[in-house]
Amino acid sequence: MCGMLLAELGATVVRLDRIEPSGLGIETPKTSAFLHRSRPSVAVDLKQDSGVAFVLRLCETADALIEGFRPGVTERLGLGPEACLRRNQRLVYGRVTGWGQTGPLSTIAGHDLNYIALTGALHAIGRAGHPPTPPLNLVGDYGGGALYLALGILAALLEVRHSGRGQVVDAAMVDGVASLMTAAYALRSAGFTSDTRGANLLDGGAHFYDVFETRDAQYIALAPIETKFYDALLERLGLRASEVPHSQIPTDWPELKQKIAAVIKTRSRDEWMTRLRGSDACVAPVLSMAEAPHHPHNQARQTFVSRDGHWQPNAAPRFSQTPSAIQSSPTATGQHARPLLQRWGLDNDELDTFISTGAIGHIA
Repeated sequence: MCGMLLAELGATVVRLDRIEPSGLGIETPKTSAFLHRSRPSVAVDLKQDSGVAFVLRLCETADALIEGFRPGVTERLGLGPEACLRRNQRLVYGRVTGWGQTGPLSTIAGHDLNYIALTGALHAIGRAGHPPTPPLNLVGDYGGGALYLALGILAALLEVRHSGRGQVVDAAMVDGVASLMTAAYALRSAGFTSDTRGANLLDGGAHFYDVFETRDAQYIALAPIETKFYDALLERLGLRASEVPHSQIPTDWPELKQKIAAVIKTRSRDEWMTRLRGSDACVAPVLSMAEAPHHPHNQARQTFVSRDGHWQPNAAPRFSQTPSAIQSSPTATGQHARPLLQRWGLDNDELDTFISTGAIGHIA
């Protein structure tokens, strides 16, 4: 994802894949591999010295390298930070792992759910009286990993302008997730939240910050935290503040939530959205992934685009002068790679030599 984001912000990115078993040929494109879009790829055999030499050759003129192996693997391959920075002292060497490059867990396997479990984030997500809820793999892999890696790489590239020297970016998902939890830890420190899941201000405990089921078994999300927005909600619901006050006392919330839930249950999701449209009640329909691309706001902003017969998220964020954009659909390994590598500074003879030695697969 980090490579996709950087490519769609305007960087020239090449993805290095494991070489095909045959060592030759271009694989069939996977049109649903959205995270592989916007950049070509090259199959590389890192078990061969010539494959390692190919990567080091790319490092000579690259601004940054991203690797996601366990700590120590690239060093054993001959592609660690020291080897790459010898070729290019301005190189930013981005390393993304779950546990980080150091620490007692750094060398063992794990996945998103494990990383967010260690930070307090997983414990905090879920309904009261129920186990923690896995929030897809948005928090660890993508929030704490890919986004912090991209931020770190861009910050290090800015620093290169001043010092002329690259450095290693150690983007650990546990560190990134902990950073994302800063506000949550601040609320806990101030005594505004507790470790009781589903009973706090922002975890569904409050009657003014939760999802409510509608008559047609759909849901709407209500989040009028501020009093003026809460008053706007009550007006559209036909309720009085004396009946359902904007209480900040957690022990009041269950009863108040029942009153709001009973009213919400009297209409369908779409009926409520019609009734609440244009208000500052801080409300939104809970849409499925099938529905989201077709919402008028998402359509107006082109938040989703249809490519190759599939709806997918568009490039983000937006810029006024240098627009971000999906550069290309996912391609087969080796497809469109030769022109990019030529722009990178490798001529045809050099590329053909790498292919003939089995260092890289076929490119076109």
